[in-house]
Amino acid sequence: MGNLHLSALVAALVLFALPAAVAEIRSMRIVKDPGAIILFEQFGFSAGGGRVAVSVKGVSWRSPDPTADPHRWMGFVLIRQTSYERLENESRYSSGGFCSLSSHYVKAVLPFQSLAADSTGNGSVAIEEPDEYSLLFVNCRQGLEVSMEVLTEMYNVGADGERDYLPAGHKPLPRLYFVFSVVYAAFLVAWAAVCFRQRSTVETIHVIMGMLLAFKALKLVCAAEDVSFVGRTGTPHGWDVVFYIFGFLKGVTFFTVIVLIGTGWSFLKPYLQEREKKVLMVVIPLQVIENVASVVIAETGPSERDWLTWNQIFLLVDVICCFAVFLPIIWSIRSLREASKTDGKAARNLAKLTLFRQFYVVVVGYLYFTRIAVAALGAVLGYRHRWVSAAMAEGASLAFYLFVFYNFQPVERNPYWYVHDDEEAAAAFELEDDENFEL
Repeated sequence: MGNLHLSALVAALVLFALPAAVAEIRSMRIVKDPGAIILFEQFGFSAGGGRVAVSVKGVSWRSPDPTADPHRWMGFVLIRQTSYERLENESRYSSGGFCSLSSHYVKAVLPFQSLAADSTGNGSVAIEEPDEYSLLFVNCRQGLEVSMEVLTEMYNVGADGERDYLPAGHKPLPRLYFVFSVVYAAFLVAWAAVCFRQRSTVETIHVIMGMLLAFKALKLVCAAEDVSFVGRTGTPHGWDVVFYIFGFLKGVTFFTVIVLIGTGWSFLKPYLQEREKKVLMVVIPLQVIENVASVVIAETGPSERDWLTWNQIFLLVDVICCFAVFLPIIWSIRSLREASKTDGKAARNLAKLTLFRQFYVVVVGYLYFTRIAVAALGAVLGYRHRWVSAAMAEGASLAFYLFVFYNFQPVERNPYWYVHDDEEAAAAFELEDDENFEL
């Protein structure tokens, strides 16, 4: 049980970072899985209660002892999140062969003793006590490999008797995502107005930044519809596909914008160096892999044996992308420091160095907060408040976008680039102290 608890926690840290909910009516196939415990779902039930239903068909197994009847050693159970530690202690200190199916800390949903002759079965339980529950398949026979097709259904019941397939902690998400999508749409209109007024100074990077806002707004609209349909019907009705598409476009455009701004392209120089092109050539394919991993994580679920591996791939690729975008910013800062010693434009170089140093700090802070702090927060929040981590991630993203778009907007006389001559002496003196611009 200890390994299961750890795996579930690691998986949850990744899932809390994903903005769209997965379907709560799910169909899965298990093929020759020898696992003693398989985690299928985690679901938060509200005070009104709810229901869990499981149906299986095509159940078969391969046992090292063909004469033994394994039916009584297998089945689906529910366990409250608060009972994991108690169940682990019970298994550790019980004498003889302990099986989780016999524990009073679990609630039986579908014991395999009740399977029909054609290897099919259905089971359901009503949930009356609010908590976060995990649906587990328990196999107490070592070496027994099980295959089956499983359909699970988990939902809350509202005061009017309507089913709500969203966990208790996800109910505010549709409205949250919709509000942020409207904010980004307004942001895009404002950005288009700024670019139109300053069209003489608009560069290609400003157009790409506008595309980023458009993809972000569309992704959030799709996320809102995705979660909304899941809540009402249990499935996203195709909105998950559109969400994945715009999520991929937004992810590629986001890292492209950060890399291009970090290189100073269009702001400091009209071209990219070879090493900067290589960074883009690494980041964009990695974004493809990251988005494939996120789709597999969302669509398969923890019952798949490779699910945790895809979680690890997702985290590894995301970390590599985050470190890759730091390189162009560091190169630009070093280049500006070298130029400040030879070109005689101390005040202008000081302004550029200050901006790029601030940009570096903000990028580091944003990536740290959204990748680590938000995930850690989601892991410690109560199941009813899981939406708070999504709200904090979106709020941090909006603040980051505002900083970047304000400081790199198209203006004829950007105060960062144009300074008065009487500031040259003071700037030159400050630039002599290299420690001010150490990262």
